Amino acid sequence: MARIRRSDIYSSEREIAKSNISRRKRPNTFWANLRTLIIFFVACALAGLAAFELYLSSLSPIKNLEGFKPNIVTQFYSHDGEIIKTFTAYTSTKINIEDVPEDFKKALIATEDKNFYTHHGYDLTGLARSTIQNILAGRVVQGASTITQQLARILFLSNEKTFDRKIKEIIIAARIEKTISKDKILEMYMNNVYLGSGAYGVESAAQTYFNKKLKNCTLPELALIAGLPQAPSVYSPFNNMDLAIQRRNQVLTRMYKMKYITEEQYNEAKEAKVHLTSVPRFYTTNKAPYFTDYVMKELEKLGFDETDISQGGYKIVTTLDYKTQDKLNEAILKNMRNYGLTKPNQQAAVFSFSPIDGRILAYAGGKDYTQSQYDRVQAIRPAGSAFKPFVYAAALEHGISPNDLIEDAPITIGDWSPKNYSPKYRGKIPVYTALMVSSNVCAVRLIKEVGIRAVIQTARMLGITTPLEYDYTIALGSNGSKLFELTRAYGAFANGGYVVQPYAIEKIETSRGKIVYRAPKTKVSRQLSMKTAAEMTAMLKTVITNGTGRAANIGVPCAGKTGTTDDYKDASFVGYTPNIVTGVWVGNDDNTTTTKSIQGGTVPALIWRDVMKVATQKYGKVDFNYPEVKLIPSYLLKQNAQKEKPEEEETDEQDPAQAPTPVSVDPIKPATTPAEAVQNFKRQTQQTTAPVPTAPAAETKAPTPIPMATPESLR
Repeated sequence: MARIRRSDIYSSEREIAKSNISRRKRPNTFWANLRTLIIFFVACALAGLAAFELYLSSLSPIKNLEGFKPNIVTQFYSHDGEIIKTFTAYTSTKINIEDVPEDFKKALIATEDKNFYTHHGYDLTGLARSTIQNILAGRVVQGASTITQQLARILFLSNEKTFDRKIKEIIIAARIEKTISKDKILEMYMNNVYLGSGAYGVESAAQTYFNKKLKNCTLPELALIAGLPQAPSVYSPFNNMDLAIQRRNQVLTRMYKMKYITEEQYNEAKEAKVHLTSVPRFYTTNKAPYFTDYVMKELEKLGFDETDISQGGYKIVTTLDYKTQDKLNEAILKNMRNYGLTKPNQQAAVFSFSPIDGRILAYAGGKDYTQSQYDRVQAIRPAGSAFKPFVYAAALEHGISPNDLIEDAPITIGDWSPKNYSPKYRGKIPVYTALMVSSNVCAVRLIKEVGIRAVIQTARMLGITTPLEYDYTIALGSNGSKLFELTRAYGAFANGGYVVQPYAIEKIETSRGKIVYRAPKTKVSRQLSMKTAAEMTAMLKTVITNGTGRAANIGVPCAGKTGTTDDYKDASFVGYTPNIVTGVWVGNDDNTTTTKSIQGGTVPALIWRDVMKVATQKYGKVDFNYPEVKLIPSYLLKQNAQKEKPEEEETDEQDPAQAPTPVSVDPIKPATTPAEAVQNFKRQTQQTTAPVPTAPAAETKAPTPIPMATPESLR
């Protein structure tokens, strides 16, 4: 073998070493540039923060701050110009810092601003941290406003969520810190912060929620109040007790972690029950309290929080018709009092809106807001016979005619044998008569004919979202639904088959008159044919003229349906004219029986009548603008009908009614359907409909209906 020389080995090692050194010296250009760029931006940011800090330290104090009172006022207006609610940005019940319990100061600081006594009114590090968190989350998940900044916003600024406003907030906070002491800042904040249910300031909140002075409140009560500023309406114990307790316990946890309270105090306070005052303070500046609560929820969806609204100085124009709302408040109390429904658990709810453009016209979630703030328009209760129109609509969509005969006779499906309200069965009757008298067995025969799935699909298409059992009993309204959704669904019968989404806010203006929000075009979707909507309205008209809803007759063209559940636990009436749909519910909050005299055709129908008389005044006696639908008396549809005398029909919910006479119906032009489509449908109906026999009496020609204007948003 050839010998390897040592010089060759050394030469090879030197070459490898040179190669490694060369490789190490070769820089990675991209990462080097990126590192340099990051260092540059960090340096700029630090320089900017230092300059901003220097600027803030040079600001002058604010003159006469201690005597300053904010004058920013937010007001809710009805559509017809009435002020229905006023938020003021200061409270008349003030408290001195010396009278504030130490536990409350600690609870507030632990919750809102743990570094309150050490910072200079702002926390730039916290602001940077929250900004990064919000950017990463893609939404606002963390705030960074100190108590001083919040006071600056309450006293001097609007609540627009802009970068410009945040800078102003920091600047004013720095000036406040130079003007008054920390204790005075805390006192002013506690006297001006909004804490829900009309309470401004901590002393007012203690009286509102617990009917006590703040100094007499217990630790858990103080913690509950201290947790309210973040979201007053969300954490208000009047609105949601479970969330209020969760928030209170969060405050107690922070106090314990900061060693403001002992473990024993923490555990005892966490388990304490909340004892609210029996009658909360009711503010006369709120003329439609349930409606304004609903408006607040809409505002939250638009990105405003309750503090923004209460202290932002906005003018909020709503859709409410104040004359109708005023009559609604009166009608509920009057009619319930007349029927002896005066106990706190005996309640009513009313919801009214336009099926044309979706404007909410009147709204009441109970009979007395001072007794209960619970919104029963959104409560889930069985609809009873008020659900039957969905069964009939499904049947019409499947080709059944209002004049088809149906057997009003006992029926058994499995082990279920539904019965009519009255013991009488009428034999073969027209489908429209079955709905008019609210026959239970006929509704069951129809759902058996078209199928449960078809009925559920119809209800879903019309906006009923609550659970519906796959069971024949739903034909009689056994499942729960919301009055809001039930009323909205009936709107499709009034407007040609369209589901229109109700809304409550027309526009929002700042204190300087700048419009920051205007309602967009109404959301509409067609779910029923015009033919079905016309035929449903023809049938539901007879409910008011000859059937279970005669108490609701207001002397203008209208249609509707009564509903009464088993054991008389719930009674309702939902009805409509071409321009307005209104639903009414009456029942007991504890789901107990009312009385046998309380049915859909009594108190609910009477409330509906009183409300709709006012609501429809400006429209006169305008009729529906649908193609003509003839309903033929049952005696003409039976064999040898000309030899028989018309019999009286007896309703399945209350008094006997006379046999119906032929009805011509003309509901409104569908909101988004061109006029030529209506004419085409009329021509098609005339070509495909066979001549029908008419009653012996001479018919008089119905007056030409007044066509309804199509709103601009739906053209």
